[in-house]
Amino acid sequence: MLQQIRKKEAWSTIAIILTLAWPTILEQVMQTAVQYIDTAMVGSLGTQATAAVGATSTVGWMVFSTISALGVGFLSFIARACGANDRAAAQKAVSQAVLVVLTVGSLFTVITLSLSGMIPVWMQVDESIQSLASTYFFILYLPMLPRTASSIFGTVLRAAGDTKTPMKVGVAVNLINVTLNFLLIYPTRTLNLLGLSFTMPGAGWGVVGAAIASAIAFTVGGLYITIVLWRHPMVSPRGMKFRPDPEILRPCMKVAFPNMLQRFGTSLGYVAIAAMINSLGEVATAAHTIANTVESAFYIPGYGMQTAAATLVGNAYGARDRKRMKDLSTMFIPIEIGLMILSGAALFAAAPALMSIFSSNTEVIDLGATVLRMVAVSEPFYGFSIIIEGMMMGVGKTREPFVFNIIGMWLIRICGTFLCTQMLSMGLVAAWACMIAHNLLLFFLFLYCYIKGSWNPLHNQIEA
Repeated sequence: MLQQIRKKEAWSTIAIILTLAWPTILEQVMQTAVQYIDTAMVGSLGTQATAAVGATSTVGWMVFSTISALGVGFLSFIARACGANDRAAAQKAVSQAVLVVLTVGSLFTVITLSLSGMIPVWMQVDESIQSLASTYFFILYLPMLPRTASSIFGTVLRAAGDTKTPMKVGVAVNLINVTLNFLLIYPTRTLNLLGLSFTMPGAGWGVVGAAIASAIAFTVGGLYITIVLWRHPMVSPRGMKFRPDPEILRPCMKVAFPNMLQRFGTSLGYVAIAAMINSLGEVATAAHTIANTVESAFYIPGYGMQTAAATLVGNAYGARDRKRMKDLSTMFIPIEIGLMILSGAALFAAAPALMSIFSSNTEVIDLGATVLRMVAVSEPFYGFSIIIEGMMMGVGKTREPFVFNIIGMWLIRICGTFLCTQMLSMGLVAAWACMIAHNLLLFFLFLYCYIKGSWNPLHNQIEA
């Protein structure tokens, strides 16, 4: 009888995990689809256009990974408040999130736009496409405020258990982006559909059209999620005072700051790596850009589960439910690793076909497929790291992940890539080998953290 009850509880918990995870996974699918569509549509314009779009993409990752780190601080606080049924504390935290969005969004708007002319130069982009890359970057980052709102407010809603709204925003952004890409990238042309021939109007703006389409889509997404948050029955900030509250901001920033340093440091590492790869020429830059875009889709199941882990473990910690925290950890890990094994196998099998979607250049396709198959083997190991880091974010422990990621990025990946590409002239394959070494190091560090029990603030009590 007891065994049947435990099985029922286990299946109930798995159902809750999947219910919370699938909208996040679908949301990230939609976000990745924006990258896929932009890259595929622009890729039809040639290798130079692809390189112009991708050459500054790592700077964007640095900006938005830093912004999303602020959301992690609120996620931890709000998830624990919801777990403890403290609605007032959750609403106060949301009002502080609004202040952070306004401040940070405005600040990054000024920074990104003022540096847009210099970033392609710093990234060692080929002189022939520097001007185009700069224009693309400027337009794409005009709507920084609504993009910041989408990132932080999406995290706030997920912390409160609402993963469907961010998913709906992702769908809307994707649909708008696809439609506008189709109209703005290509010139007016004749299309044939089901035997019918008709004229399709188009602006013919190429790379600039892709940037405008994305900027409009991101703006609509930011406005959409802000309206939904304002009307939300549980965490709406209506009626709250919009002034800094140290009692809320201090614990949120205590969690967010190490995570922000981690994401900034690792993203800065990606910028340094991209600059080294850009120096290898257009083929390497295009292959690296497309492979990164392809690879990002296959991490989606892992990161979707990470969000669910952070929220549910945070809820359990807020309720001081020691048994549930332990049970969740033993459920999340095999689910995550299983998903990443399937994801890695699919990436390995489909790598050449996926590369060919975005480029017709044989050299680019072959090089990109090679590095994708290399990284596919390491995905289950990276998946373990993702899930343990998510559980640690949920309980507010972000210092260890910061240390682990910075060591892996700068001592293994950056130094290794510099040695291989700049001193030994080994090319893109060697650079991606360094990335795999970085992923394996994270696996061993997070495995030690999990076995030791240091991820869980209630570990000693559980053991007692």
